[in-house]
Amino acid sequence: GVGPALLKKLNSADITTFEQIAAWTPDDVVSIDEKLSFKGRIERDGWIAQAKILAKGGTTEFSSKVKKGGV
Repeated sequence: GVGPALLKKLNSADITTFEQIAAWTPDDVVSIDEKLSFKGRIERDGWIAQAKILAKGGTTEFSSKVKKGGV
């Protein structure tokens, strides 16, 4: 899940769409992880796989919780 603080960090790095995250290479992940101090969260939480689903209009476990008001 991306809360307000994390969203602010992503936006400060000009990351604003799921399409951008879906296209990240392993080198991008390392660079962004270091730049934004995510401490492995990108890989741990499966951001790229989730972003690919969301970019196509699909839902993930977390996005389903958000829609139900559980987050």
